[in-house]
Amino acid sequence: MTLHVIVGAGSVGSVAARLLADRGEEVRLVSRSGAGPENPRIARIAVDAADQAALRHVAEGASVIYNCANPPYHRWAVDWPPLAASLLETATEVKAVLATVNNLYGYGPVDHPMTERDRFAPVGIKGQVRARMWEDALVAHHSGRVRVTEVRASDYFGPGLTDTSHLGSRVIPRILTGRPIRVLGNPDAPHSWTYVPDVARTLVTLATDPRAWGRAWHVPTAPPQSQRQVIAAMAALAGAPNPSVGSIPRWVLRLGGPFSPTIREIREVLYQFDRPFVLDSTETERVFGLQPTAFPEALAMTIRWWQAREGRS
Repeated sequence: MTLHVIVGAGSVGSVAARLLADRGEEVRLVSRSGAGPENPRIARIAVDAADQAALRHVAEGASVIYNCANPPYHRWAVDWPPLAASLLETATEVKAVLATVNNLYGYGPVDHPMTERDRFAPVGIKGQVRARMWEDALVAHHSGRVRVTEVRASDYFGPGLTDTSHLGSRVIPRILTGRPIRVLGNPDAPHSWTYVPDVARTLVTLATDPRAWGRAWHVPTAPPQSQRQVIAAMAALAGAPNPSVGSIPRWVLRLGGPFSPTIREIREVLYQFDRPFVLDSTETERVFGLQPTAFPEALAMTIRWWQAREGRS
C-alpha cells in the first residue's frame, strides 16, 4: 500500500480517490473545504494547497501527488501560479511523481485533430497560464529534480457534473423537460467530449507508469460528436422529444460579459465551439492499452444521474 495525495475534490479528484481506494491504496484528498467521498481509505483534509508548507506536511511520504485542482474560472491568472508552484515544489521535496490534469487550451485554435506533439499556441490568458504550468514542470523534470506527467482532456461530461460542464445544467434539464436549447458556437461543428471517469482512470494509470513520465498524454476520448448530435442522443436515451437546438448569439455574450465573470471569460475560448475541435488520443490508447468508455454507455450513465437528480427516474 502506498500513499497518494490528490489536490482537488471536484469531479476528477473524487473519482480518482475512489479508484485508488478500491485498489487498496491510502489516499489523502486535499481541498480548502475538506470535501470528498466517504471511504475508510480516503482521508479528507482541509488545506489550502497554495500554502506550500502546509501541503508539504500533508504530502510527506507520498508516492504521487495529483493536481486535480480547479480554481474559479475567472481567477485562473491569479490563483493558478502560486498553486502550481506549491505543487511542483512539494513534489520535488517529498520525491513524489506530480501528475497533473490539464485541458486543451494551450493548443489554441487548430485546423486538425490535436495530438500531444502539437506545439502550444494559446490565444488567451487561461491557455497561457496552463501552458506555463506544464513548461515549468517539464523544465524541473528534465533537470532531474522531479518526475512529472500530464493528462489532457477535452470538455468533460458525466455523472455529478453540473455547472462546470457544457453538457451539464445548461443543457440536460432542458432535454428532460423538452425545452429549446441554445449552445455556444456552431451546434453542428464536430467536438470531442471526454468522460470524467476516463480522465480519472487515465490519470491514476499513468501516474505510476514510468513510460508516462516526462511528457503529456491525451485521455482516451470517443470520436467527436456535434452538440446537436449529443443532445439528440441524450434525448433519445431519456425518452424525451428531440429539442430544438440553436446558437447563443455573440451579442448576448458581449452584453452579458460585464455582469458575469464566467461569460466574460468564456468568450476567450469560443473558437473551440465555432469550428471542429477534435482530440486525438490514439497514442495513449496504443501505449497503455486504455480505451474510452463507449459513448452511448457514458451518455446513458450521465442521463440516469440527471434523471435521479431531477426526480425523473
